[in-house]
Amino acid sequence: MQISAKADYAVRSLVELAADSARPLTCESIASSQDIPFRFLKSVFRDLRREGLVRSQRGCEGGYWIARDPAAITVAEVMTAVDGELFTVRGERPDRLRHPGAAQGVADLWHHLATTAEARLRATTIADLASHPRPAQSGAAPAGAAPAGAAPVGAVPVTEPRDVEPHVGRQVPESAASV
Repeated sequence: MQISAKADYAVRSLVELAADSARPLTCESIASSQDIPFRFLKSVFRDLRREGLVRSQRGCEGGYWIARDPAAITVAEVMTAVDGELFTVRGERPDRLRHPGAAQGVADLWHHLATTAEARLRATTIADLASHPRPAQSGAAPAGAAPAGAAPVGAVPVTEPRDVEPHVGRQVPESAASV
């Protein structure tokens, strides 16, 4: 799986706008703070504005504002706004795949993976991402920092889906199922 740079930049930009909603932010300031190429970010904002996710204000006090409540904007919506379909296999939606014979389990796996990941992306909002504490800017670890090997500060907690079948599309021998 691969998340496009455009989707990554769009989500990061909206999180930046949500975290500092008191004033409009310029593309230059977002590009600088997020280490995103400025010219590329301009095209991302064109897509976001077209889809109603940001609004712009011209002039010396201008910039971009998040257009809606960040709690109502999902990561899936942002990714779809800039990339189109969330998941495809050779240009085909996973729920439409049909592989012949024994390989049908592969199509089932792609469909299950897409369904699980899409559910996570639809359940995560820009507000969720913007509300996580930011790590300290210096090289020193902040007081109360997590021990080495723990999830990084600001990481979105990930829980394992309970309905994931480890052997999608094939029968599991009883001897293997009891291990």
